[in-house]
Amino acid sequence: MCGLAGAWGGRDPLADVRSMIAAQRHRGPDAEGSWSDTDDGHRVALGHARLAIRDLSEAGLQPMVGELIGLAPEGRYVLCFNGEILNDAELRAELEPSGFVPRSASDAEVLLAAWARWGPECLPKLIGFFAFLLFDRRERALWAVRDRFGVKPLYLHQSHGDTRTLRFASEIGGLFADPRVPREPNPLTWSRYLSQGRTDEGRQTFWQGVQRVEAGTWMRIDSRGVHAQRWYDLPARLEEQGLERRDEGSVREELRQLLEHSVRLRFRSDVPVGINLSGGLDSSTLLALVHAVQGRESNVAAFHFATGDERYDELPWVEQMLDQTRHPLVPARISPSEVPQLASELWQHNLEPYGGLPTVAYAALFAEARRHGVLVLLDGQGIDEAWAGYDYYLGALDETTQRTSDGSVPIQGATDPLRRQALAPDFASLADTAPTDPVPTAGLGDAVDRRLLNLQLRDLLVTKLPRALRFNDRASMRASCELREPFLDHRLIELALRQPAHRKIEIRDDGGSPVRKAMVRDIARELLPSALVDAPKRPVQTPQREWLRGDLREWAQSQIAAATRGFPDWLRQSVVEEEWQKFQHGRAENGFFVWQWLTLGWLDGR
Repeated sequence: MCGLAGAWGGRDPLADVRSMIAAQRHRGPDAEGSWSDTDDGHRVALGHARLAIRDLSEAGLQPMVGELIGLAPEGRYVLCFNGEILNDAELRAELEPSGFVPRSASDAEVLLAAWARWGPECLPKLIGFFAFLLFDRRERALWAVRDRFGVKPLYLHQSHGDTRTLRFASEIGGLFADPRVPREPNPLTWSRYLSQGRTDEGRQTFWQGVQRVEAGTWMRIDSRGVHAQRWYDLPARLEEQGLERRDEGSVREELRQLLEHSVRLRFRSDVPVGINLSGGLDSSTLLALVHAVQGRESNVAAFHFATGDERYDELPWVEQMLDQTRHPLVPARISPSEVPQLASELWQHNLEPYGGLPTVAYAALFAEARRHGVLVLLDGQGIDEAWAGYDYYLGALDETTQRTSDGSVPIQGATDPLRRQALAPDFASLADTAPTDPVPTAGLGDAVDRRLLNLQLRDLLVTKLPRALRFNDRASMRASCELREPFLDHRLIELALRQPAHRKIEIRDDGGSPVRKAMVRDIARELLPSALVDAPKRPVQTPQREWLRGDLREWAQSQIAAATRGFPDWLRQSVVEEEWQKFQHGRAENGFFVWQWLTLGWLDGR
């Protein structure tokens, strides 16, 4: 894990890159480096802040130039890389007959060699998660690439369509370290967030001129301009492979083998690895797979956050999971007094709305891991989207009787989590005019198969997963920790989505409740006690509502006051105050709208 910065054009790109890297040192506290080139009069610069995970020696320093590999002896390519190529050993063996002479054990060097050998055609060969900037000195072209699902971030600033001066960074705050990048909020995206709850959809961010490099795409920048292309198209991949036709036993066996292989790959590290555990099936399955890979004697540390509120904490479930194992449990406890400072820091790392107190607690977990010397953590993100684990997926089974969420806002309780009436009418109407990209779809199977699959694609590619990955990345990198998500291995996602609906959601013969994540549960039953496998799904919850009404009330009120004071054209102060009082008196089950206004309070201070 690292922080990236890149500059194309401008008066002094090297100075800009160094400023952007300095602002992202939390992403890479172990070393930093920069490189620039002005050979053709068009200035380009790259910068890197290193979090050393693989090959801790100086041989892994970046920016990395092509002299290190036999495939490009003239130093044609220069690379700045963030993430992990987990199948680097296998790629190294494939590249060596072509003339690759490794000088290190770095996966970045393998990526550089793979690009020298195959160009962008190397990308489908990669197993892992990554974002990188690569400059081709021969063709005078800068490449910006992001992994299949956008696990690792990459942002771009472009002023008014001007392709002559571009800036790239791993975080928006890195871009803002360049004094010529303005901090101007984007009213369209803020309107969509406040009126519809939407974040992280498409290229646009919450700031004018700042865009995401989209997941699964590459961009090439040269003297002719900017060309972007999708190198990973999940719906097209599914259409190409077709609906699963093999018998269930064969698929289950392949799934178990892939699960074990994915976990095994994610233990490739030269620093300690731990695991994040909640009390649910996903974490239980992850723990069981760790034992399948490492044996019952595995003693990697397990981390879990707790708030001290027994109505929400899952500590007893986690303790039950770890009973009779050698894993030390490290609880990361968070109290209300810690929230204001930690929440404010997370805003500065995101500079976009994030997931409230659960994300704050998650950040405390990574800080605790870092204090214990654990720099890499595994978690269970991705199974719910891949195997239809959310309750609203049941709506796909019978669209005439079941409600489905649109995935944009957290649904907890029966009340509306938004307060649209608190928005100024002209501001609220912006959301209706904001252009939206079409949701990707695929046409596999019968009507039920298609409905379920396309709900899953929406959550994986548009709504749930993109925002969750951003929250997770900023929470982990704030503490200079790397997060790995074995269930997001693209091979597992593709295998899961190709299955017919009845293998994801099983309809019971006895008329009982449908069983979600059916095939995963079947495998888990081979590995886990039935009490853990059949426990009901519990969303990650914290006492956010109670704390905002109690210990955090004054802090929340000051944040909301800053929001109404700073954005009178966006918020109707009288309605905000009325709804805040209703919330304080228990007349709202869901505090999502309160967190929205809190976030706007940070924006007032930019």
